[in-house]
Amino acid sequence: MPFTSRGMFRFSLFLTGYILFLIVGASIFAAIEEPEELEKVQEIRTLRYNFLKENPCVKDEALEELIVEIISASNRGVSAIKNATGESNWSFAQSLFFTSTVVTTIGYGHVTPLSRSGKVFCILYAMIGIPLTLVLLSAMVERMLIPTIGLLQWLNSKLGHLYQPFNIRLLHLCIIAAILVLVFLAMPAAVFASIEPEWDYLDSLYYCFISLTTIGLGDYIPGDSFNQPYRPLYKILTTAYLFLGITFMMLTLAVFYDIPQLNLGILFAPSDTDDVSSEKVRLASSTQATIYGTSSDSLENQHRQVVRVRSRREDDDDSPDDNTSKPLGIP
Repeated sequence: MPFTSRGMFRFSLFLTGYILFLIVGASIFAAIEEPEELEKVQEIRTLRYNFLKENPCVKDEALEELIVEIISASNRGVSAIKNATGESNWSFAQSLFFTSTVVTTIGYGHVTPLSRSGKVFCILYAMIGIPLTLVLLSAMVERMLIPTIGLLQWLNSKLGHLYQPFNIRLLHLCIIAAILVLVFLAMPAAVFASIEPEWDYLDSLYYCFISLTTIGLGDYIPGDSFNQPYRPLYKILTTAYLFLGITFMMLTLAVFYDIPQLNLGILFAPSDTDDVSSEKVRLASSTQATIYGTSSDSLENQHRQVVRVRSRREDDDDSPDDNTSKPLGIP
């Protein structure tokens, strides 16, 4: 269906705002990070100058070649310090952690395949593993939706006579988001801060958020510190945390997109009319939920079980027309 003039205007306005958002973000990052980078560059130059001054037998060109080789190896996960006495990057626990970052598309990038056969296998493994992971996460989210819908039913039964359905759904979303922040961000960050010797709480919280949102910058990797105790177990537990955390993140997004009033994508949908019917709103929200791990049929079947509790005023009315309850989410 073609875009209406109003829909096209909304989309153009949103696109302009989004580009402005990127520009503002880039400007802020440049203003914050560039001075830190220049300071670090100056520090490295000073260290290099002092090293050459204290070791006149070392040529500057030879030192440059050594630094280039070390940096190149480090960018591919090979550290001269760790490989001299530490555990291999491709032990079973380390490899399990690597495969989890591949199939969940986190992709830290701190360890990469070095051989040609390893690169080919990584491509094939990701082609199969990523869809399988999406299926697994979708199935886990659908099962987690059962108690989530139960919580929504309970809130509706307790508060339905006081508040509108949208307000109850908003409270429900806040509860789910609070669980996400507390259980999968704040508490794990405290654990990582206590285990990792060079991480403070902000570093740990930053790592948790970057990982569960699958951004995966790779600047902080758990278990890679020198002489890390119980490293294999630590890596396996971190892998389990990533899977559970990403699943709950998808659940939170599914709950968010299931609220039609918060689904801004509907504003830019092509339509023959400017007024979008409530049925289209419901279908659009169900479609968004499918993207984040739940099918529209499953959500529809679950929502049919959620019955709007009538207000006390309706209970006092003996009219047979009032005996039909409304589905949750329809005012």
